[in-house]
Amino acid sequence: MLSAADTITRLGGLARGAHLQTLGFTRRALSRAVKRGEIERVRDGVFASGRIDRQVRAATAHGGALTCASVLQVLGIWVLAPVSVPHVWLGRSRHAHAHDACRCVSHYYRGVPPLGQATVEVALAHFLRCAGDEAFFAAYESALRLGLLTRAAQARVRAMIPAAARWLVDLALPHSDSGLESLLRLRLHVLGIRLECQVSISGVGRVDFVVGSRLILETDGTENHDGASLRHKDLVRDASASALGYETLRFDYAQVIHDWPTVQAAILAALTRLNAHA
Repeated sequence: MLSAADTITRLGGLARGAHLQTLGFTRRALSRAVKRGEIERVRDGVFASGRIDRQVRAATAHGGALTCASVLQVLGIWVLAPVSVPHVWLGRSRHAHAHDACRCVSHYYRGVPPLGQATVEVALAHFLRCAGDEAFFAAYESALRLGLLTRAAQARVRAMIPAAARWLVDLALPHSDSGLESLLRLRLHVLGIRLECQVSISGVGRVDFVVGSRLILETDGTENHDGASLRHKDLVRDASASALGYETLRFDYAQVIHDWPTVQAAILAALTRLNAHA
């Protein structure tokens, strides 16, 4: 017979005592394994073995499952406002458990939390309620680009979120290279401005967006545009685009996130100017 530690490890590192008892482990045997240091009692009725992610461990000790931005960050999904404390799904009827150094954010959303962490689609649905439409849209497009959402998963997300927010799922595309692109496209869509995404222009290369026939919009994240050589490459591209009759507007993270009114005004002014000379 497998040891309690081996059994819990094979179950993913976490197991409920009730389930372990169905596999032949008595409460006394589990208590002895805890005293010997072979397994850990994370909270009453839940045991761990092996290496467990510290946030998953904290969420389990708190009484629920890791969810929301905490899960999205683990999966590499772009999050507008990164979090440093565990977001925990407790369900509507559960109460948080006191545990050492608790800094958890409790989410009392409906449903029964699993052991460990929520699925990506549940985490996205929770993220919408926690962080709002824009943050959700950027995270959802990031998940699409990373290939983390099958068609069935996309349908499940759409069904889980409020009807008033489902247009965000319908608008989403898998093309955005960053959350900044997602936010810019969403905000201009609200203004009634249609963009072509990830457009290849001969002699220039691929650009983030083209509005109308002559306005290029680029969002410059630090990972792709920092440094003198990359800045020089951007300038060469902009000059090539200008020679072809395009105007290029570039916006960085700080502008899109913290100074959107200026970004919006610049785009609207450029469109007015270009349309006047069409």
